[in-house]
Amino acid sequence: MSSSRILIVDDSAVFRKSIKKIIEPIDAEIVLANDGQEGLNLVQSAPFDLVISDIEMPILNGIDLCHQLKNDPITQAIPVVIVSSFDSNSDVERGFQAGASAYISKRELKLKLLETVKNVLSKSKFKRKRLIMVVDDSTIIRQVVENGLAKAGFQVISAENGRLALNLLKTMRPDLIISDIEMPEMNGFEFCEAVHADPAISIAPFVVMSSRTDRSYMSRMVQMGAAAYICKPFNIDELVILIEKILSDQFILLLKEKERLESERHLIVGSIASLIVALEARDKYTKGHSEEVGRMVSGMVAMTGASQREVETVTIGGRLHDIGKIGIRDEILLKPGSLSAEEFSIIKQHPIIGANILRPIPSFSDILPIVLSHHERMDGKGYPHGLKGDRIHLWSRMTAVADTYDALTSDRPYRLGMSHEKTMQIIEDVRGTQLCPDCVDLFFRWIEQDRTKATESSRIVTYRQAVSA
Repeated sequence: MSSSRILIVDDSAVFRKSIKKIIEPIDAEIVLANDGQEGLNLVQSAPFDLVISDIEMPILNGIDLCHQLKNDPITQAIPVVIVSSFDSNSDVERGFQAGASAYISKRELKLKLLETVKNVLSKSKFKRKRLIMVVDDSTIIRQVVENGLAKAGFQVISAENGRLALNLLKTMRPDLIISDIEMPEMNGFEFCEAVHADPAISIAPFVVMSSRTDRSYMSRMVQMGAAAYICKPFNIDELVILIEKILSDQFILLLKEKERLESERHLIVGSIASLIVALEARDKYTKGHSEEVGRMVSGMVAMTGASQREVETVTIGGRLHDIGKIGIRDEILLKPGSLSAEEFSIIKQHPIIGANILRPIPSFSDILPIVLSHHERMDGKGYPHGLKGDRIHLWSRMTAVADTYDALTSDRPYRLGMSHEKTMQIIEDVRGTQLCPDCVDLFFRWIEQDRTKATESSRIVTYRQAVSA
């Protein structure tokens, strides 16, 4: 399925086909219209991500088409690229005044069109995902700013003052906040201070719009963390351009920070994976246990429809769930016989040791519950904290099932590994007391799927070996 829908509007069949051929490398469904009116009808009947239009056309020309699209709240966010043989400064100005995102001379189609369309689509998709909060006690100012931002393609929410805005921020996370200063209930200074005091929302750039042009006001707001200060009255297009610039810069900074954290995360995972290998090298019976638990629990989480990020996180958590055992003495960890009560109490510390190892690493905060709580039980008789039922994190409950299966089917110094059938029966027997019933059901579905895939892969290998022979 195409990721975008593009409408080409031109009364010349030659130019329609030429434009279509140029932009075909883009993953998009391309629709053609003979004139502006037909194009308008198509846009009003089905959603489009971009309109490419000529200017001089019968019935409805490109400038009027652009005006009508931008004056309709339903279609106003659709970017328009104008292509025309008329390319004087006045022609270009008319196009941009009508609301076009780009203007290209037909003489430069092959040179500029494809890259321009890619950039406009990318920018439009970026803006559609960005939520802007507008805070002003003036209904007229709010409406003007809201309409201007909506026309530019942004999502918008608004509030009459800082107090109402803070209430909205309890459930919504805007990507940028634009606020007046002098408002009832809570003014812009107080609102800005409250926003920057909350780590959950302080990352959003804060833009001030005010009729006060005092340098002291500007300096105070910037010192409080405002990203920009724009004086009323202002041109709405200037405001839109300013917000686009701020968000673009913010996005780049966040992207770089994400890349840095990912790089850090991979390095740390690699280092800790080495510790896991070292840990499992101490005991040949647990070799590969952590990797297998990680594989199982990631498969279970994937079946719930979780995001790729969540699956990756749980995979790491599964691999690191026993990292705390690195702090347990060999004579206890590798003891072939039964453990004394004192020795078992030491073993029960490994989830806490593991969590303490990972806690200083911010990017691992989301896997701490797996490491800390994978030995908790539904009946509250687990360790280290005796959590019960839903108080145990869902990922921890999933990991507990995977951990139990691999432990039972693996050889240990004091017993041989059990069969798949016997292990499944034991897991069924302890559902609801030791293991979460929902997680057991999920594991059963996953293990059946996994064993089916393994059987099919084995058959394929056997067939290929037979053919090769």
